[in-house]
Amino acid sequence: MFDSTKVFLFLTAAVLLAIAPGPGMLYVLARSLAGGKREGVLSAFGTFLGGMVHVIAAALGISIVLAKSALAFAAVKYLGAAYLCFLGIRMIVDARKEQGGVESHGEPDLSTVRPARNPLWQGIATEVLNPKTALFFLSFIPQFVNRESGHVFLQFVLLGTLSVFLNTSADLIVIVLAGPLGNLIRSSAVFRRRQRTVTGAIMIGLGTYLASSESK
Repeated sequence: MFDSTKVFLFLTAAVLLAIAPGPGMLYVLARSLAGGKREGVLSAFGTFLGGMVHVIAAALGISIVLAKSALAFAAVKYLGAAYLCFLGIRMIVDARKEQGGVESHGEPDLSTVRPARNPLWQGIATEVLNPKTALFFLSFIPQFVNRESGHVFLQFVLLGTLSVFLNTSADLIVIVLAGPLGNLIRSSAVFRRRQRTVTGAIMIGLGTYLASSESK
């Protein structure tokens, strides 16, 4: 069902994206620092469920369109590859703009977050209401779906679930190491810049490779 080369690329990209500090990871970290590990775990589980909502929704829409039209399938893949390159460039630009201290990219301020009354539902809502998550799945997952093998919906759900699982696994590790990781992410501008730059370069490389491979 899956091409082995693309599976390897998918796992590599998914793992690197999962461990890169982003808004989701910082949100879970903030919940852990504010309310303890239990609240952090509930928040991480909530973001997992919210992510799965996006996966299922995207799979339903994509599978219906792509299963019927090879042209639509190719268009989605090319647009998705271009979007991955755009994300990579933006990450690198943001990393270079950062001047140390607290970032202002919409990420939570870890020092001011208060304990949530229901961290599970808040985690679900935070992820479900994030349009960037939906856009990411719509651009990232179709790159690795093999239309010729059929079962487009199943392929999408399997890859999406694996991606969300890796993200949640990284969040759980952050929860366990909340203290030292929190201090590192909050205080080290160099660490954040390097993470964004490396992840951005990988995104650009991945998008370029996928776009060129589809044209052969």
